Amino acid sequence: MFFVILHKLRNTTTSNRKILIVLLTIILCSGFIFLTFIAALFPPSAIDLEISTAVQSTQSPGLDSAMKFISWFGAFPVPMFIGLLVAITFYLFKFKREAIFIILTFISGVISTVIKFIVDRPRPTMDMVRIVEIARQQSFPSGHTLFYTIFFGFLLVLMWNLRQINFIVRTIVKLISASLILMIPFSRIYLGAHWFTDVLGGFILGLICLYIISILYLKKAQA
Repeated sequence: MFFVILHKLRNTTTSNRKILIVLLTIILCSGFIFLTFIAALFPPSAIDLEISTAVQSTQSPGLDSAMKFISWFGAFPVPMFIGLLVAITFYLFKFKREAIFIILTFISGVISTVIKFIVDRPRPTMDMVRIVEIARQQSFPSGHTLFYTIFFGFLLVLMWNLRQINFIVRTIVKLISASLILMIPFSRIYLGAHWFTDVLGGFILGLICLYIISILYLKKAQA
């Protein structure tokens, strides 16, 4: 869906493109503001508890390890190493602008920390859910989900846009990136690190950041 929107943006008139950008930005920002308000002023909802119960209904040591592995890519300082490695790789293959935009995705860490401090929502506790992984900092929004959405989402944008890269390489990167984005919300809830509204907030905020970076990147690419 995200890439369908980007494709339409690239093939619409300038005036219509601006209108669409404004509308999408308003929708995403409104959704995130609403979730932030709920997370800051109210305790976990019945939906949060029900979804955590459903996700954790099937448990095993093997599943614990798999979910920890999925979350490993977002555990500090792993994101910085991955981001730098990917940026250096793009730079070495003469994709200098892409390398710079990859570095820009690091802003997700700063944004997550600031909002966590402001909202100050407690993490799920052992009396409510099963805690597999003890997490630090506050709960809202999910920093893992935010990082996966903006970083791996931007890799998807690059693989969609850079047709000169080998098809097999692009396909592998697409599959890995899409899989991690789809699985990280379940991983964080399963591990007892976040509520559903935390990961939803991280996903929406990640989409906002990804949307802005993608528009800037594609605009420069067309120039």
